[in-house]
Amino acid sequence: MAFEGLTEKLSSVFKRMRNKGRLTEADVKEAMREIRLALLEADVSYKVVKDFVSKVTEEAIGANVLESLTPAQTIIKIVNQELIALMGGGSSKLSIASQPPTVVMLVGLQGAGKTTNGAKLAGLMKKQGKRPLLVACDIYRPAAIKQLEVVGGQLDIPVFQMGQENPVTIANAAIEHAKKHGNDIVFLDTAGRLHIDDALMDELRAVREAISPTEILLVVDAMAGQDAVNAAKTFDEALNIDGVILTKLDGDARGGAALSIQAVTGKPIKFVGMGEKLDNIDVFHPDRMASRILGMGDVLSLIEKAEQQFDLEKAAALQEKLKKNRFTLSDYYDQLSQVKSMGSLSDLAAMLPGVNANALGDAAIDGKMLSRTEAIILSMTIEERENPNLLNSSRKKRIAAGCGMQVVDINRMLKQFEMTQQVAKQMSRQMSAGKRKFGTFGKGKFPGLPF
Repeated sequence: MAFEGLTEKLSSVFKRMRNKGRLTEADVKEAMREIRLALLEADVSYKVVKDFVSKVTEEAIGANVLESLTPAQTIIKIVNQELIALMGGGSSKLSIASQPPTVVMLVGLQGAGKTTNGAKLAGLMKKQGKRPLLVACDIYRPAAIKQLEVVGGQLDIPVFQMGQENPVTIANAAIEHAKKHGNDIVFLDTAGRLHIDDALMDELRAVREAISPTEILLVVDAMAGQDAVNAAKTFDEALNIDGVILTKLDGDARGGAALSIQAVTGKPIKFVGMGEKLDNIDVFHPDRMASRILGMGDVLSLIEKAEQQFDLEKAAALQEKLKKNRFTLSDYYDQLSQVKSMGSLSDLAAMLPGVNANALGDAAIDGKMLSRTEAIILSMTIEERENPNLLNSSRKKRIAAGCGMQVVDINRMLKQFEMTQQVAKQMSRQMSAGKRKFGTFGKGKFPGLPF
């Protein structure tokens, strides 16, 4: 995940500040010096870092922070506020045209993930009740049209294409097609280049002038660091972009682009790509990102992921089973599958306050563990899943052969299941006791929880 190095360094700085209790002006300046180095190492623009540190230092020293009872906490609060302001202050929504269709023009350099993330964004809009149309305006890159058709097919979103026709002609025809077929939002996947050139910009300007898009979104690769910021600045000067989609933020990028783009271009990051799956795109929330950078987690995003992935009907059925102390391997499998669908365990761990995914170790966040457990359970018969007591040595050998593992792996999984079963029973008893004591207070408050 991006920002891991920055988070570790900032956490170290703040820990030393807390240990001192009372702070002097020299302590604050020393901490700001370390924060400046940490931001520069994270590939944040030098000018942005200089302005950021200056603002934090001025506010920290000039607001009677040193006389407060918790000066370290107060400075962390100031850093958090300035990080949020640096990244735009608040989340920015996609503009919707008063008269449909809304036309979103996607631009960017080749390799930034424009086609895939354009489809992801179209999929997100479809979930929100829109009827998107993807348009293939990239007539140069080999297989670009086919790629768009493939991802469109996976998301069940129609794709409009006219082969190697002029992009301006394609864009105009696509908008007319959308009007006739009821598509209320159109995404134009324009051509990219390996580097910015006049021919690329001239073509994009021609498309912009012909269709007057509702929004122009620039897709940039977070892995490119300051090159992404420079590209954003150039595209903005040429096209007056409305916002940015930052891709590959789940990789090992240092994260400097996310902290620099808004300050350099004045245009917000609207969406971030956080994985390879076609549903791995999120609205960018500066406050949540600042919280994660400072090691305070991102509980709101974690809750939203749970709400999207957990099946409420299954949760209600499981609740009834728990009342009867019936928690089977089939239920265990369903819960693991839903947790797995939320994404990487290390990314989920990073959303928890005070949790350093790196410090947990490989065993604690090994996503393969879930896959192995699923394979074991799927190698069982329905009767065995419902009644694990049937699993004698011969059955375990058969299951191990079926999933390509050892009997010891089967026993380890069953031990984990028994521990989960005990926790489920305890929670069921506590819920029942709470209901007797407090009535129906809080009923349905947390329907997405696995227990």
